[in-house]
Amino acid sequence: MPDELTIGELSARSGVAPSALRFYEAEGLIDARRTSGNQRRYARAVLRRVALIQAGRAAGIRLERIRAALDTLPARRTPNRRDWERLSRGWREDLDRQIATLQALRSRLTTCIGCGCLSIDRCALLNPDDEAATLGPGAHYLQRDSRRARA
Repeated sequence: MPDELTIGELSARSGVAPSALRFYEAEGLIDARRTSGNQRRYARAVLRRVALIQAGRAAGIRLERIRAALDTLPARRTPNRRDWERLSRGWREDLDRQIATLQALRSRLTTCIGCGCLSIDRCALLNPDDEAATLGPGAHYLQRDSRRARA
């Protein structure tokens, strides 16, 4: 059918390796029909879905969130601008959280991040008597600073 692409054609058009396309299919992000010879055939609409997956991955969105977003789209229709605006709006909070965490990390690169290790000479100033240890494992100061940056 002229409205379908082979895996090689989809790879060439999307810039995504065939192995990644097979992975996306196995993960339920895209689908293909099989010919009588068991070859994959993708609807042209899959090109846009692959582009949405790549955009989400480039933004650091987890595959589970990308899958959930794609599940809201009609299966055989090419996603349009309105679909993208809706999906990207849903990812905005994830991006804001990641940006805040990166900004907090950048500001803490030369000081303690609140892990409780007391291995940095300035750490005693930011975490006297290992107070962060009472909060449990993890970089509590980094998490606190990233929440502040988002607020």
